[in-house]
Amino acid sequence: MAKKLFLLILFFNYYFTYAETIKTDVLVIGSGPGAVAAAMQCAHSKIKTILLVKGGWLESMQSQKMEVITTGSNLPSGIWGQFRKDVQDFYKKTPGYDTTYNAPLKFEPYTGAAILKKTADTTKNLAIKLNTPYTAIKKDGTGWIVSITVNGKTDYIKAKVIIDATETGEVVTTAGAKLPAATAYNDNLYRTAIVSGDCLKKDDELSKAEYPLPPAYYIPVKALVAQDADNLFIADKALGVAPGLQNLPLQMATGQGVGTMAAFCAFFKTTQKNLKVRLIQGELLDFKGYILPFEDINPTDRYFRAIQQISATGLLKGTQQTNGNTLQFVFLPNAIVNTTEIKPVLTEIYSRAFIWFNKNKPGEQFTVGNLLSFIGEITLTEPQAFQTTIQKEWKTKYKFASDFDMNRPITRREFAILANQFLNPFARVVDLDGRMVN
Repeated sequence: MAKKLFLLILFFNYYFTYAETIKTDVLVIGSGPGAVAAAMQCAHSKIKTILLVKGGWLESMQSQKMEVITTGSNLPSGIWGQFRKDVQDFYKKTPGYDTTYNAPLKFEPYTGAAILKKTADTTKNLAIKLNTPYTAIKKDGTGWIVSITVNGKTDYIKAKVIIDATETGEVVTTAGAKLPAATAYNDNLYRTAIVSGDCLKKDDELSKAEYPLPPAYYIPVKALVAQDADNLFIADKALGVAPGLQNLPLQMATGQGVGTMAAFCAFFKTTQKNLKVRLIQGELLDFKGYILPFEDINPTDRYFRAIQQISATGLLKGTQQTNGNTLQFVFLPNAIVNTTEIKPVLTEIYSRAFIWFNKNKPGEQFTVGNLLSFIGEITLTEPQAFQTTIQKEWKTKYKFASDFDMNRPITRREFAILANQFLNPFARVVDLDGRMVN
């Protein structure tokens, strides 16, 4: 008996001496650029994050052959946009290299991998474990415990949230979960977009996919959440497109979008069942990510966020236009606001809107005066004082190019900026199907 007890004590002593358990908020498993983007976004959101890679750093990007990304590279969204800029800065002194805004991105993949490595290595809250395969994934209360192999021995990582950023979705399978169900797109689902991008050619791969608005696309929150498991999110495998550098913008945008969702769950100590769409989208916008893929509104625009938020409510929707042999998805900031476009959403959001429309009966084109009157009605602001304030700040604060004129039809840009500030419809809660929650 004493001998058995001694052996048991020896075993536990060995276990706790040599088996290390590492705790983290989010664990990202994957070896591609989508995994890197997901891990960096979680870390940017001030969440303790580990990126677990079976092999070496971005092994799929170690080629020295020059590649040209012609599909989906036009939007400088978030992490992808910063990577695009870093690559262009690296090659800007290379003879014949085109660094213009809309130029296809041309680079040697191993150089791109090195640029991402430098960025990841200097990202706070992010630890990277290369050449570290995992052997098991199990639920651990509200979180997960993952067995990993380090120098021939087994260690453990305990995480609140896991992101499966593998190309095959192997983490979901190992965890005994299921990939997200095929998304049934409806008229309101764009309100929950967490990934968006552009495709430059009419006949490219994503134009044939199931995403709405080809050649532009958006991917909603619920399309990236695993079934039958809490706090397991999916990046690459949920996209349904082939891996490869031509889909690099999509991979990185998806990684960033999934990263914001994982960070939300980790920060608020909750699960995907309690995802708050607007808070997650707001975090994405904080880091210059796009909700909707407008090619004519750059993240450097001082009112980029206002336009994105208003469009995410459906008040002002984008449209397609042809530019040469390509299609673009655009906001058209200088176009006039039509009453028929905004009335259904305003009456959906604000109970007093019906009264205002019946009383004021605006014309076909919504005017500056119409918007100021509507804001006054909803916010119970004294009309004349409010008008005087806006008139004084029209050019000094808001930097509008036009002259202040109450009778002039209001532009989409002017409407978005003023409505976002004074009405804030983006604050209205929406569910995962894009329906307004009263």
